[in-house]
Amino acid sequence: MKKKIALITGITGQDGSYLSELLLEKDYEVHGIIRRASSFNTGRIDHIFNELKLYHGDVSDPILIDKLIKQIKPDEVYNLAAQSHVQVSFENPYYTNYVNNFGTLIILESIKNNNLANHTKFYQACSSEMYGSVVEIPQTETTPFNPVSPYACSKVFSYYLTRTYRQAYKIFASNGILFNHESPRRGETFVTRKITRAASRIKVGLQNKLRLGNLNTRRDWGFAGDYVRAMWLILQHHVPDDFVIGTGETHSVEEFLNLAFKYFDLDYKDYIIIDPEYFRPSDVSILLSNPIKAKNVLGWSTTIKFDELIKLMCQHDYNLALQEKKLVA
Repeated sequence: MKKKIALITGITGQDGSYLSELLLEKDYEVHGIIRRASSFNTGRIDHIFNELKLYHGDVSDPILIDKLIKQIKPDEVYNLAAQSHVQVSFENPYYTNYVNNFGTLIILESIKNNNLANHTKFYQACSSEMYGSVVEIPQTETTPFNPVSPYACSKVFSYYLTRTYRQAYKIFASNGILFNHESPRRGETFVTRKITRAASRIKVGLQNKLRLGNLNTRRDWGFAGDYVRAMWLILQHHVPDDFVIGTGETHSVEEFLNLAFKYFDLDYKDYIIIDPEYFRPSDVSILLSNPIKAKNVLGWSTTIKFDELIKLMCQHDYNLALQEKKLVA
């Protein structure tokens, strides 16, 4: 039987790496786009590098994207490429919206113009940040969006663009509204990984303090490996649709901080400095999903709990810290 072909933008990211593993396990032919850099940026996929078909480029390059889609004729496209850091979106709103908005448009236009509407399924990675200053708790597929960051605004644009191409051109185009999802592969500039890295480095004597912003912010945190399985399930559904993906639980940054430092028998209060520089110009106070539709329609559920996720990240980062210490010594 002919292998299914998938194209992943953002393949070198946290989600892209887990999704690549999942699709390879399901015997897909996996293609991915990576940005050319002077330093290696494939660390998350090095263990499967030779099983992937990779292309240098950028999701905002219409000529490259059209060429690849025309050439590959993918059965599924997962658009995971984005400038995905909220604080960075305040610092660089032009780049954030250019990449996030234009990238989605380029892919959908290519599927349409190459007459692949009946062949290629499209998944758009959306974000719980779109709910912003929430108008209801918990948030579902019908909760109105109220974005409060350039990043969130860019994701709202992509969400509605995906729905528009689904309705106007009959493309199998679906949105996954993913709440925060973490793992040992999370970028170190994101608060969860920043915490587990700092706690492990403090434990082995490589760091003394950790600077953070608002500790009262509450998020719905899950494991990235579970969430990429939801992405795949969304494109296996018999009709295109939009789904909220989350755990249905909310926890504060302080709770995450406390559990991470407790793992190392440390009291976070001895090491934390609250720094105004880390407060966002406009912040989202609470995000909490109601993923009942994904559970009932897709049969999706999480496998790793909040405390288990923190332990997983702490174990990984402790090993990294020990390696660092050897290099320093």
